Amino acid sequence: MQALAARILLLWGVRRAGLAILAGAIGALALPPFDVFASMFISFTLLVWLLDGATGNAETGRAGLSSSFWTGWFFGLGYFVCGLWWLGNALLLEADEFAWAIPLAVLGLPAVLAIFYGLATMLARLVWSDGMGRIAALAAAFGLVEWLRSFVATGFPWNAIGYAAMPVSLMMQSSHVLGILAITPLAVFVFAAPALLGTRRGAWPGLLVALMLLCAHFGYGAFRLYVAPAGAADTTLTVRLVQPAIDQSQKMENTDRIGVFEKHLALTAAPPEEGKPRPDVIVWPETSVPFILTENPDALVRIGDVLQDGQILLTGAVRAEERGAGQAPLYYNAVYMIDDKGQILSASDKVHLTPFGEYVPYENLLREFGIEELISLPGGFTAAASRSVLKLPTGIGLYPLICYEAIFPAEIAPDLAGASVILNVTNDAWFGATPGPYQHFQQARLRAVETGVPLIRVANSGISALIDPYGRIIEGLSLDTAGAVDATFGVENAPERNTQNHSLNFWLVLALMALIAVVSSLGFIRRKN
Repeated sequence: MQALAARILLLWGVRRAGLAILAGAIGALALPPFDVFASMFISFTLLVWLLDGATGNAETGRAGLSSSFWTGWFFGLGYFVCGLWWLGNALLLEADEFAWAIPLAVLGLPAVLAIFYGLATMLARLVWSDGMGRIAALAAAFGLVEWLRSFVATGFPWNAIGYAAMPVSLMMQSSHVLGILAITPLAVFVFAAPALLGTRRGAWPGLLVALMLLCAHFGYGAFRLYVAPAGAADTTLTVRLVQPAIDQSQKMENTDRIGVFEKHLALTAAPPEEGKPRPDVIVWPETSVPFILTENPDALVRIGDVLQDGQILLTGAVRAEERGAGQAPLYYNAVYMIDDKGQILSASDKVHLTPFGEYVPYENLLREFGIEELISLPGGFTAAASRSVLKLPTGIGLYPLICYEAIFPAEIAPDLAGASVILNVTNDAWFGATPGPYQHFQQARLRAVETGVPLIRVANSGISALIDPYGRIIEGLSLDTAGAVDATFGVENAPERNTQNHSLNFWLVLALMALIAVVSSLGFIRRKN
């Protein structure tokens, strides 16, 4: 190990950049659907050794900050290209018009996101040492930039490093106590700890701490699943998940809107399996209704005819809001609640829109620079000012998250605004049979574990599932499977929600890692002097 570390430390130029890209790409194997958890140990071990060799400038006295930044940037480029290449699939659906933007999605976005990882390695290098301290420095720096990535420029925390430490429900339970932001620096510390085997100083204390963290991670997961209550809940709810698996190109052509609508109705009307209760609630995916419901009373009548007495339909649809004569209406990506009489009981609009998918950020600035191609990308939705909890007639509150809103844990109210269930409707058909839908599903699944409430997730082409507060799948439909599945689960009227301390936990973990890094760095400087 020491000989290998020494060889990597001495790399420079193209070889150094190439290995950094390879290290990031190896780390992407830890993401769904591959979930090769062990790949992150290789990835971050290589990154530490590369940073050990990030030499400074003897004349300026800078501690290799430029070299460290580019090492992290190339690492991030490999990680994000291999983790996000599937974004280009959405543009292939209208290749004649948007093929020019494929390089921006496949290479441009990863290159921008890689800047965060470049900043992380540069920050870590400021307090770099020769033992466990440098592992803590890297952990603190990555924790900080992943926090920044969650909100800078509207935020895009997709595939944060912490998710790699939680591929299965056993390994997800730590997020209930700590939250994904606090998990990330701890995960980086554990992933990078094997790099200590390539050096002689501080190896065993660092490896021991990493082993203790890993044991606590698995141990708490096993404990929480073991003590999970199996008794009766306050009330039960039977939900039908409708996954029509309609090809996205068919939805975009907009030539068979009636056929699309009728497929949803047919899956809704199907009788339950023998011995199973009739569903109380039917859920359709995001924008599943191919027209403006309020402008099509006949469609509402058809829904009322299909629903049985007392049943409720929750469906994604576009909501139009008129603004008066001479002004174009505003359009919202919404979830409607409709009863068995075809009446709209309530609705909730999407708050966090998808950049370049539902709106074009900085549109006026882009227009001033004459970049009309970017302005022409799909968009046209308006963001809602706030989220509305959907209350079923039984009093159960549903906290709606539309599409990729589920990747932002900070946007979930600490008390879920009184809701007892999270509802996530999405349309991942844009990305086809790629890693994208699997990654999206994992991140939504973590919201159930973090908050301690069940999650109803319905997607057009998958992955749809009912998930309990421990991240376990009760019922579900796999990717590209058309059908409907019923599931009965218990709902607590006042579930134990545990999101209030997640922010505090993150800053405590970050401060601890930074303290270890600074103390080790000061000791390292004194030894050198």
